[in-house]
Amino acid sequence: MDLILGQFADAHIDSFGEADLACFEELLEIDDRDLLQWVTGETVTPSEHDTALFRKIRAYGQSGLAC
Repeated sequence: MDLILGQFADAHIDSFGEADLACFEELLEIDDRDLLQWVTGETVTPSEHDTALFRKIRAYGQSGLAC
C-alpha cells in the first residue's frame, strides 16, 4: 500500500483540498491489509471510506501505474 498511496500522493497531492487531505490522512491510519483488499476489490469498501478520493486511489492502483 505504501507504493500505491505514496505514488498517488506524489502525482496528485498538489490538487488536494482540505477535505481530500483529511480523507487521505484517515486512509493512512487504516491497516494495509484492509486497504489492499478494498483497492483490489477483494472486499467491499466500507461506506465511510468509499469516497471520491478513495475511488481515485482504487482506480490508480488497479491501473497498474503504481509499481
